[in-house]
Amino acid sequence: MDPIVKKNNKKMLVGIVTSDKMDKTVVVAVEGRVLHPLYKKYITRTKKYKAHDAENQASIGDRVQIQECRPVSKDKRFRLTAVLEKAR
Repeated sequence: MDPIVKKNNKKMLVGIVTSDKMDKTVVVAVEGRVLHPLYKKYITRTKKYKAHDAENQASIGDRVQIQECRPVSKDKRFRLTAVLEKAR
């Protein structure tokens, strides 16, 4: 019998940190492009996610990668996996 293999089906998103004022939490703005149904033009949509940052390593303006995880609190469903680019 084959061992059960679990796949990692968790969302990975890349965005910019907009707030780091909370302890161990950052707010990440993720931009996405959607096609307008009538005018057929692409529109930029921004969604904000709260992510768990255990070491408080991200600061405002950093480009970060976040991954979906189990609920950490009422609003936090993502955790910070990497700081891709520090703010200048």
